[in-house]
Amino acid sequence: MSVEDGGVPGLGHPRQARWTLMLLLSTAMYGAHAPLLALCHMDGRVPFRPSSAVLLTELTKLLLCAFSLLVGWQAWPQQTPPWRQAAPFALSALLYGASNNLVIYLQRYMDPSTYQVLSNLKIGSTALFYCLCLRHRLSARQGLALLLLMAAGACYAAGGLQDPGNTLPGPPSAAAAGPMPLHISPLGLLLLILYCLISGLSSVYTELLMKRQRLPLALQNLFLYTFGVLLNLGLHAGGGPGPGLLEGFSGWAALVVLSQALNGLLMSAVMKHGSSITRLFVVSCSLVVNAVLSAALLQLQLTAAFFLATLLIGLAVRLYYGSR
Repeated sequence: MSVEDGGVPGLGHPRQARWTLMLLLSTAMYGAHAPLLALCHMDGRVPFRPSSAVLLTELTKLLLCAFSLLVGWQAWPQQTPPWRQAAPFALSALLYGASNNLVIYLQRYMDPSTYQVLSNLKIGSTALFYCLCLRHRLSARQGLALLLLMAAGACYAAGGLQDPGNTLPGPPSAAAAGPMPLHISPLGLLLLILYCLISGLSSVYTELLMKRQRLPLALQNLFLYTFGVLLNLGLHAGGGPGPGLLEGFSGWAALVVLSQALNGLLMSAVMKHGSSITRLFVVSCSLVVNAVLSAALLQLQLTAAFFLATLLIGLAVRLYYGSR
């Protein structure tokens, strides 16, 4: 299966090896996100404004894209770029902005374990939009693979990690703040469903847009993140009184921003040359990295549920990308 089809290429060709390395790096960055956020906690909460983290992440991605074009890492179009092609990226920025902010605000209405379990619904929403918008029909085998991914994520989140001093599942953020009971409010459930729909739509819409336009990826990202910075700047400015842009930031918080920015750039390459489904597998495989880092950094214990989730992910990869 080719890179363009969203498959997992072999290591025989340099381009395929780079593609595999990119997927591995993205998996590592996804998996490190939650443990790094947990290390940022002070008195059981994130000390900086969520809008600040999202804005700085978008700004970092924009600067990295501009730098890659300036130094010639990606060629600038020989003809004058058709700037009218930038307009559709405004919707992508709006969807991503809503999704990125919801991820952080959702923590106010549910515990991290509940969020991790229910957020797996975005696998189903992404597959739905993938079929509807890209006119791609999934086989029964591929559909079963995606169901296994959802089951793996739910299994891991429900009991893949435990605080040694607590019988309840111990998510990374709970480790720093002590035992946290499972809970979710009605508003939290509604927002989580909205988040899953927006997440799936944003992924598929961006993939469709990037593949239809014959422009360098860095230029497309420049369009996307310019809108993203403007949108999140407005959200930050309109968020009312609160901590300043960099107030509450630490070295761990800076690492969160940088890793999320780099991961966003890697995922844009997946959208252009792979597929939204490949992205789902990257996110699911990142659970293994998340567990290992949580055990190492936050002294959480791996359970049988973690190994079951790992097995389910392996089966899903085999079913989706294995020989028919």
